[in-house]
Amino acid sequence: MIEKILIVDDSPVSRKIMKSCIPEDKGYEMFEAGDGQSGIDKYQQLKPDLTFMDLTMPVMDGMQALQQIIKIDPKAVVVVCTADVQMKTIFKVMNLGALMVVRKPVSKQAIEDALRKAEDKLKVS
Repeated sequence: MIEKILIVDDSPVSRKIMKSCIPEDKGYEMFEAGDGQSGIDKYQQLKPDLTFMDLTMPVMDGMQALQQIIKIDPKAVVVVCTADVQMKTIFKVMNLGALMVVRKPVSKQAIEDALRKAEDKLKVS
């Protein structure tokens, strides 16, 4: 069951849009980080059930952060959110351990699909 969600994105506007797409009635605890390194630090501190990860960020990009989080916790559930939906990018992040890729700008439907898919994965884990 998803209780804690971490949103890692360098854009405060993107984080706000993401939060607005997540249903409020589920009572999720939501946390934010503004770059990949902060995302890793918060992941280790909070142990979220689901992490939404942007790819293009300062300090450490989302690809590196995804690798580190999966190394820390191979069962981590990470959904990559990016405007870069080239097949090679999607293939690479999926091989690194992402659950799925959601195209930016995100939509309520895409986030709800990601939440369902994450719930299914957490039930199996």
